[in-house]
Amino acid sequence: MLIENLRSLFNRDLNKLKEQIALYETESQLWVIDKNISNSAGNLCLHLIGNLNTYIGAEMGKTGYIRNRPLEFSAKDVEKDQLISKIEETILMVNETLDSLVENDLETIYPQIVFEKEMTTGFFLMHLSTHLAYHLGQINYHRRLVI
Repeated sequence: MLIENLRSLFNRDLNKLKEQIALYETESQLWVIDKNISNSAGNLCLHLIGNLNTYIGAEMGKTGYIRNRPLEFSAKDVEKDQLISKIEETILMVNETLDSLVENDLETIYPQIVFEKEMTTGFFLMHLSTHLAYHLGQINYHRRLVI
């Protein structure tokens, strides 16, 4: 049951992310920052894609994804269509990986130490979902400020 709930939340929020990115009127608006906004929507989107592809895709789904975290925050002017395509690929990866899990997998220890201590895979997946929602809210607020 928890796997289905996680799938539902990841799909809801990744589709919302796609919707938010699509709502930017110009590509340049995706990359706006100022003294009070240190991360653009484009960079937050790249960060979420990198985060999920690392911790769900590479670690759990064995996709071979290799993360370049600094690039998530330094890349600029990635086209909106490219971002949306990357989100769609991430949705597929998350669903394929979650489809490969059984409920008992959620009780196993996540294979990496991420927060300086062991945690279950289920706990870490919940963290990844809330991390996605947190940055999705930032992107929503950013969009309303710059449009």
